[in-house]
Amino acid sequence: MQNSKKVLIDKHPGRNAQTFGIARELGTDIELIHEPSVGVIGNKGDSQCYLGVQHKVEIIQECLREKIGRGSNQLRMRLVQPEYTVATSDGMRNGTREMRYSLIGREVTHDSVCEHLSASGLEGTIAVVACDKPPVGTLAAILEHNRPAIVMSDGPIRPGTDSVTNERIDIISSFQIAGNQDGETTRRVACESCPGYGSCGGMFTYNTMQTFIGVVGMQPLHMVSPPSDDERRIEQFPDELVSFLGALIESQVAPRDIVSRDSLRNAMIVSMAIGGSTNVLLHGPELARAAGFRDFSTDIMSPDEFNYLSRHVVPVLVDARPFGTYSMVDIDEKGGIQVIVKELLGAGLLNGETLTCTGETLSQQVDRLDPPAPDGVVIYTVKDPYKPTGGLRLLGGNLSPESSAVLKLAGVEGGLENNVFVGKARIFNGESGLLYSLENEPETLENNDMVIVRYEGPSGAPGMPEMLDSTSRITTLCRDRGIVVGLMTDGRFSGGSVGLVIGHVGPEAVLGGEIALIEDGDEIVIDLNNNEVNCTELSDKATYNKRKEAWEKVVEANDGIHPSVGDVDTRLLNRMRRSAVSAKFGAGMHPDRKLWVSEPRDPVRTSFIPTNKYRPEFGKTF
Repeated sequence: MQNSKKVLIDKHPGRNAQTFGIARELGTDIELIHEPSVGVIGNKGDSQCYLGVQHKVEIIQECLREKIGRGSNQLRMRLVQPEYTVATSDGMRNGTREMRYSLIGREVTHDSVCEHLSASGLEGTIAVVACDKPPVGTLAAILEHNRPAIVMSDGPIRPGTDSVTNERIDIISSFQIAGNQDGETTRRVACESCPGYGSCGGMFTYNTMQTFIGVVGMQPLHMVSPPSDDERRIEQFPDELVSFLGALIESQVAPRDIVSRDSLRNAMIVSMAIGGSTNVLLHGPELARAAGFRDFSTDIMSPDEFNYLSRHVVPVLVDARPFGTYSMVDIDEKGGIQVIVKELLGAGLLNGETLTCTGETLSQQVDRLDPPAPDGVVIYTVKDPYKPTGGLRLLGGNLSPESSAVLKLAGVEGGLENNVFVGKARIFNGESGLLYSLENEPETLENNDMVIVRYEGPSGAPGMPEMLDSTSRITTLCRDRGIVVGLMTDGRFSGGSVGLVIGHVGPEAVLGGEIALIEDGDEIVIDLNNNEVNCTELSDKATYNKRKEAWEKVVEANDGIHPSVGDVDTRLLNRMRRSAVSAKFGAGMHPDRKLWVSEPRDPVRTSFIPTNKYRPEFGKTF
């Protein structure tokens, strides 16, 4: 058999036996077993995020089966049975040791899909994705396989309603009352926050990444925002997906033809415009790597350009949770993500010539969908935006030499005077200590404290857990007491986190990064005028050297690893500890912490420059 990604079943009777059997059981023509294969994959997990996936996969599978045959208008292909990946619920695990497996779930999904695509040699794939890490892992594997494929979001959950206050609530509402002493209230809100099924409904990581996948071209835009239980997902979309996939196979358009430098830049710009999750700064580089690009900051978008666009060019266009009012369901009711994309295209912020999975350019797809104008309540115009600047900012400085630290500016609720925060460090070597303090002695946190949570990075935790429990409690404490308390970590945050929170600080503490050298009481300065986060004491070379030497002695005395790191008690956690690359490169698992890229390619630079026609004075090129 040929050494090819297109695996064909030959005439060997042993290999034919089960293939004939599967064809019969799936109800397809056994004479097609020697043709290229096509199939459907889905994500599964232990929360209601995934409950709608299997039904949609089965319907799409049936649509494929009906389309396959030897007729003139049919797909002459071998149908394979659906396959599913597994994942861990972020919502159930935030604030627990098990949260270490959340980001690792992206890697496990990647490995699982990679095995299926490669071993089956799928020539055509439709993926139904849910939650936030599995979609990225799924698409990364699809990009490495690089045969025709298309993605569909399973869809967001509808918001709940508080039966006492009549307020709309969601999972973030439940996390933000974790410190409430009224057991009746906490139980009621928990019971009513997540009715039905579907993935998180706000502009958290799931919807950030579904929007990203749509704009990058691998998902039809009109399939991003409808809720999971929307009838379109089972009555309309399956036939469309099969038709789109058939056209991709016929024209031999592969994922790397779609995911280009400019389409990745488009997706990152839209992420700024929706006030998206900080996790996009992990997942974007990972998808770029899977598409063949060696270094996101060099090949796609540098931190300087990212910050320039976010500060001067790209505004926030949605009043969305967690920093605003509305959910993705509301965005869908106002026309969907395609409204936002059309608005950004019209203002000059996106390259409309990038290819998409529908066979159209981004502009052509939007024109065909013909979305309405922004309503001005849920979705705003570029001319009169919800917020004047983009929702994300990357920070350098002496605490972030890799310029990987990220702040969700759209979610900051106070503490910045003239774009500067000056605070006092409060050190916690691990999130568990912080959670204990927030639960038992919250009064010890004072105004302008900057909480430092370290040894929670990709290798340190290991697994780089998100800290929704901590950030939610801090947000509530700040609102109740009228104070500002920040949080900085080498770990990461949920897309539902708000406040003055900075994640992805690199190098991480376990590797001797500067965050490991901060001491209680040190002055921490966040300067958004210069996009830096600094520790004043570490600016002194003698102080830095003294602390670094002391840290190294502790590590040396503990067999080469700092004693504050998290426990490793499974092979998977050990693999993450020993192989995780920096957040700058996506925090994935790679041999010897050396980023691996399948079939690297050089970025093709076009003449397109993102501009905002309402701000013509900002046209700097990078």
